[in-house]
Amino acid sequence: MYSVPQLQDERLDTTTAGDDFVEVSVVMPCLNEADTVGICISKAQSALRQGGIRGEVIVADNGSSDGSQQIARRLGARVINVPMKGYGNALRGGVTAARGVFVIMGDADDSYDFTELPTFVEKLRAGYDLAQGCRLPSGGGRIRPGAMPALHRWWGNPMFSAMVRRMFWAPVHDVYCGLRGFTRELFDRLDLRSSGMEFATEMVIKSSLQNARIAEVPITLHPDGRKAHAPHLKTFRDGWRTLQFFLMYSPRWLFLYPGLTLAALGMLGYALAMPGVRIEGVRFDAHTLLVSTLAILVGHQAITFAICAKSIATAEGLHPPNRRMERFYRLVTLERGAIASLAAVCIGALLLLAGVNQWRVHNFGDLDYTSTMRLVVPGVMLTALGVQTLFASFLIGILRTMRRDQH
Repeated sequence: MYSVPQLQDERLDTTTAGDDFVEVSVVMPCLNEADTVGICISKAQSALRQGGIRGEVIVADNGSSDGSQQIARRLGARVINVPMKGYGNALRGGVTAARGVFVIMGDADDSYDFTELPTFVEKLRAGYDLAQGCRLPSGGGRIRPGAMPALHRWWGNPMFSAMVRRMFWAPVHDVYCGLRGFTRELFDRLDLRSSGMEFATEMVIKSSLQNARIAEVPITLHPDGRKAHAPHLKTFRDGWRTLQFFLMYSPRWLFLYPGLTLAALGMLGYALAMPGVRIEGVRFDAHTLLVSTLAILVGHQAITFAICAKSIATAEGLHPPNRRMERFYRLVTLERGAIASLAAVCIGALLLLAGVNQWRVHNFGDLDYTSTMRLVVPGVMLTALGVQTLFASFLIGILRTMRRDQH
């Protein structure tokens, strides 16, 4: 379904760099991690030193009140104070301050073994843009007993990782893993905006959407070493926020596929109800037409939302330009949309007039319910579809104009 690109080993020549050259910046978000931040810094420094890697350790502090900053400074780490709360804000502040060509981020709770840093550096030196850690056995990782709650290990992480592979074609098996390395160039290009835990998933999603070169690095997850407080991650809150984020970044799955499904079911209902098909004693009649009309109208609106959402996401830089969308814009112009809208309204109006005429023929009295509904219901549907399509055509035209103005 997807493959890891074959890359040549293009290692940086650090032998000729100046004394102030920093190849790797290790960034650790921190919020009251006095129990473990010192251990993490020492491991990272040892890994850099033993690997002969020119690097620095940055602690992005998010308002600690337990002396974490003093511990970090005493060990020689750079402390960046990030006043805006949130995991994503802390990491963004730390990475922005980083001087390295490569950045490796990891939590300061001692669940990640920072002595594994050289493996990530090797992948980045080989030309990958993102080296994503993987704790789950499906990607070669290991989880120590007690290191991950059972719900996260067997349901949450595998489910969301499968979703990110299916929805965004990201070649990863552990989308939540916080130990990862990336180039500073990739970070600047992604324009990450999440302030909370979604920061990690946003990075993977945007990297995949922009065709970044992604490698997966198996790692071992250790039990959280903190004693003073519980983990910051909240299972259901952060899981729901991740699901919301996935859907908001995928107009196809949020709008397009449900819309196409509803529209197809509606048209199937019309195919059965208009001639009054009977299947094994079940008669599809006027009530089927009503329900099918509802499905078609909602499906049409969902498809319109998908087009608009994709246009906005591309204009705002959330999604890269898409060739299929460009072909769609060339094919479905405002003028063609207006013509299709006018045709639908005219046909709908004719059907409605035919229904009124049928009522007139019966002296505006009682009508044959079955035959009349076969005129009125499709007439209402086509008229509504025509008006919706006209408004949607103008809205999409406005969004395209905004995009051109921004470029």
